[in-house]
Amino acid sequence: MNLPRFLAAALLLPVLGLSHGLFAAESNVGHKGAVSAQLVTDAKAIQAGKPFTVALRLEHEPHWHSYWLNAGTGYPTSLNWTLPPGFKAGNIQWPTPHVVIDTSGKITGNGYTGEAWLLVEVTPPATLAAGTPVTLKAAAEWLMCKDVCMPGDAKLALDLPVAAPGASPDETLDTRWARLMTNARQQLPVAATDWELSASRDDQRVTLRLAPKAGNCHRPTGLHFFSADGLTDYAKPQAVREENGAWILEAPLDPAADKTTQRLSGVLASDNGWHTATGYGGMAVDVPLSAEVGRGVPSAPSSGSSISSGSTSSASALPAPTSLLATLLLAFVGGLILNLMPCVFPVLGIKILGFVNQSGSDRGKIVRHGLVFSAGVLVSFWLLAGALLVLRAGGAQLGWGFQLQSPAFVFVMAAFLLVFALNMSGLFEVGLAATGVGGELQMKEGFAGSFFTGALATLVATPCSAPFLAPALGAALSLPAVESFLVFTVIALGLSLPYLLLSIFPSAVKLLPRPGAWMETFKQLMAFPLYATVGWLVWVLAGQTKDDDNALLVILFGFVLVAMAAWAYGRFGQAHGKPARQAAGRVAAAALLVAGLWVGWPKTATAAPAGSYQVTWEKWSPDAIKAAQAAGKYVYVDFTARWCATCQTNKATVFHDDAVLAELKKKEVVLLRGDWTNRDPAITAELARWNRSAVPFNLIYAPGKPDPVVLPELLTPDRVLAGFASAAGK
Repeated sequence: MNLPRFLAAALLLPVLGLSHGLFAAESNVGHKGAVSAQLVTDAKAIQAGKPFTVALRLEHEPHWHSYWLNAGTGYPTSLNWTLPPGFKAGNIQWPTPHVVIDTSGKITGNGYTGEAWLLVEVTPPATLAAGTPVTLKAAAEWLMCKDVCMPGDAKLALDLPVAAPGASPDETLDTRWARLMTNARQQLPVAATDWELSASRDDQRVTLRLAPKAGNCHRPTGLHFFSADGLTDYAKPQAVREENGAWILEAPLDPAADKTTQRLSGVLASDNGWHTATGYGGMAVDVPLSAEVGRGVPSAPSSGSSISSGSTSSASALPAPTSLLATLLLAFVGGLILNLMPCVFPVLGIKILGFVNQSGSDRGKIVRHGLVFSAGVLVSFWLLAGALLVLRAGGAQLGWGFQLQSPAFVFVMAAFLLVFALNMSGLFEVGLAATGVGGELQMKEGFAGSFFTGALATLVATPCSAPFLAPALGAALSLPAVESFLVFTVIALGLSLPYLLLSIFPSAVKLLPRPGAWMETFKQLMAFPLYATVGWLVWVLAGQTKDDDNALLVILFGFVLVAMAAWAYGRFGQAHGKPARQAAGRVAAAALLVAGLWVGWPKTATAAPAGSYQVTWEKWSPDAIKAAQAAGKYVYVDFTARWCATCQTNKATVFHDDAVLAELKKKEVVLLRGDWTNRDPAITAELARWNRSAVPFNLIYAPGKPDPVVLPELLTPDRVLAGFASAAGK
């Protein structure tokens, strides 16, 4: 063995190992709480003047998350760089986020779970000498949340060698990280090249319209828009509908949004990507934002239509022709469907034969009877539309002008449609007493008889039309006047068209299918679109009442009472049984209906009565605790933060409870709040003193007792009252 060569190799191996450690393509790992952080790059070596990418790699423990650029309740991750002279670092390139939902089911922001890669482009100076080692340092800060929230930070350093200009990829590319960095780049939002985007806004919402360019057949699913500047409300549901090959997304405005914003910027996410070839999940959005002052709200679905998506209209002008045409088409189909109802369909043949009997063989006169009958139908619908528009005008003067933006309006519409859906399912019947009136109208002769049959028999003697008119009534209350009249006109034309056609071709009566049990089956089947409508409206209510944990539950209880009222009317109050039983059933139904509307009516916050206890918080500090205890006071300390969803739930649950408020007033409790929304070293130190690193954290101090009672993270009124009892030594 050559001993000198062996010794040289033995001495060189540690140096080579040290060299590899110095110039690894990843930094040290910083671990804080439930998140680990590391700087990573796929550059084995860098070159003068040539940009390269560094990623902040965040690994979250299960069920923990950090936040995106526009966080919602939290705050975004940040990087504070310390770079060698001449180096420049760009802004964080944010991957497409997702909606963050806490364990209670509430939306708490926009962010990331699992593993997230935040990319930054770093540019070295053009004068960087080859062979010079460089060190990139960054201080990373993030907020991590689960049931509690806590900030995290890490100081990271990445050492890289400098290669000569023109070095080969083998010398500059680190294959260990190349694939993962490529995957990370694919998570970044991509500018739309195969979609046309446009955006508009009014006082309530932003509307984003996207249409595929020629040759793009991709159908995105699960669309959600993430606003980069907080223009839209992150916690409210977004409405999405497909319309003539394009997609329309409506996102409610954030109340604190900048009303002068001229552009819509953010990310539009799709569950199945944006192109069948690339599959990228996020589309970068940056388009001009045109104003639509006074635009209306999404309309209720027209009769017989599916309610998976609504339609949007303008209060000052008609909407886009495609939108209006789609709405009118659905209204026309709804009018046609009315003719298939059990109490309408049999009238078709009878009435046309009546026209023939009155007119003999004079075909022109038969046609005129059909036209007059259609005129009667049109007039009846116009009168109904006019009456409802007058009602809407009065409602607007009473503050009811927000329509579907008003929880009260949405609740009434949902209850209204629920009642008619139950009717179509056979729980009760509408207008049985009016059948006799319709029969008398069928016997009238002459053009007057045909006109009044169309005007009155449609609305009085054909009770099955009521359920299908329910969505039309909603449209009249939420659409502009011109569009409301158009919708009612088209429904009337759909209803009267078969009569008119059979008047022109009376021999076609014998081609009609015979009335039978199929009509009742069809009627019951048509109840399900109405149930779908109710479900959609409940979903809207869920978004409108999200700040009150119990509000939606109470609304659902109200719907149960409304359904029970329909059952009581159908079971006991219909035109069968003894008169006393009918009267009792109707009284019970009316009482249950009133109770359901009263229980479920969305409540609005009211001012506290004069003299009632007002919860007033003071700023926490150790000195404030000492001063309050020196004065012989109880002290309640709440360490909280705006980005902590559990904290907000605790406050809503506890500090609106009468028993808790009475206890606070009785003991003259001093309320101290430590707000950790922004970093506060004093609060951080106090939490650490109690071996805590997250909020919420609540303490109760009793007079003369230095040690407080520590409350659990999730609070209830009983737990807080028990805490006061424990602090007092009971």
